[in-house]
Amino acid sequence: MIVSVGFPTGMEGLTYPIPFSETEAMLEIAQHAETLGYHSIWGNDHMTTQHYVQEEFGRPPRFWEILLTYAWLASQTTTLRFGTGILVLPMRRDIVVTAKQLITLDHLSGGRLELGVGVGAYREEFEALQPDDPSHRGNIVEEGVRALNILFTEDRASFEGEFYRFRDVQLFPKPLQEKLPIYFGGNNVNQLRRTAKLGDGWLPAGLPLERISADIVHLRELCEGEGRDFAKIEVAPQYIVMVDHDHDRAMERFSNSQMHKHLVSLTRSTLKEHTGINMADANLVGTPDEVVEKCLALKAAGVTHLLGLYFAVNTVPELLEQMTLFAEEVVPHLTN
Repeated sequence: MIVSVGFPTGMEGLTYPIPFSETEAMLEIAQHAETLGYHSIWGNDHMTTQHYVQEEFGRPPRFWEILLTYAWLASQTTTLRFGTGILVLPMRRDIVVTAKQLITLDHLSGGRLELGVGVGAYREEFEALQPDDPSHRGNIVEEGVRALNILFTEDRASFEGEFYRFRDVQLFPKPLQEKLPIYFGGNNVNQLRRTAKLGDGWLPAGLPLERISADIVHLRELCEGEGRDFAKIEVAPQYIVMVDHDHDRAMERFSNSQMHKHLVSLTRSTLKEHTGINMADANLVGTPDEVVEKCLALKAAGVTHLLGLYFAVNTVPELLEQMTLFAEEVVPHLTN
């Protein structure tokens, strides 16, 4: 099982307090992840402040542009891979420029880029950037991936879609990697269908064991229907983590975190089906032994990659401590 960690490019005011994402702290987090042997970091893609964040904090969060941030971090690391978890394609309406940025980053990083795409958790953010646009964001994402694949592979690329159009584009160089991995982010069945048709991986968030087990079975069936080898598809969910040698303290720290407030906000969007579910039970919260047991159950269900684990902390020193504890006391049981 592959293990990666979440990264705070666009998470101040959401999963973490304000301030949190100082540039020096982001470099320290990335280099610490590499030292501990994590496969990759997965940052988020936000542009403008969400309404509930505006109401809670007296200052706006800093949302760093993820691709530029990764270009900088790639120059300061050697083995760590960089994933977008997720790149919100509906907010990036010039797909040729986006393709050029991704290809450039793949080369600058030495082929260490992984691309997660999705609609974004907050429609209000899309509406702020695209006022009065009634477009279905899921359709934009699917069309965007089709357009990206053409730009990544064809010498003279043309595309005529509902949202993206270009003609006779010579976009060189092509990605450094022979196949730049593309993950579809999201919990609903449409993302399963898109993964089966076009994706290299599926990136859901916070699904309880019973639900993700059923969805993995469904994804396998969809892949078979598309004539694709399911064994080549990464099942890569995100979960929230709080590990403590004392069970009750782990629960208390989780409940008192900004992350917990964020999960509550997501029950109105991405996690709206989770209303009434115990968030600690659905995520990786508990003692090291308890968290290992949860992870092994996910592995048995077909999860291949614990992607972008977000630790329920309120300070950077806490985050570094949690990353170390998870790497030393949980990961060895998952990779043997």
